[in-house]
Amino acid sequence: MTPIISKQDLAGLGAPDLVYVREVRAREVLGAETVTHVRGLDIDPDQMLYAVHAADGERLAVLIDRDAAFAAAMAHELAPVSVH
Repeated sequence: MTPIISKQDLAGLGAPDLVYVREVRAREVLGAETVTHVRGLDIDPDQMLYAVHAADGERLAVLIDRDAAFAAAMAHELAPVSVH
């Protein structure tokens, strides 16, 4: 039997400072919107972006590259890890 873990349990396992970074396609972030130009950035719906998530899965930020995602997390005194 596989145990069921709540979001609160999962967050507790990761400690409040643990966040994970994962690749997301721009279309996942934009949803049904057809916006391709945001504040001077040309965004291709197939472009890979990097999302920073809390241990409970809440998306905290989306950045253009992986290094920026890790740097942003560390700048906010969070401990980033990669997921695949």
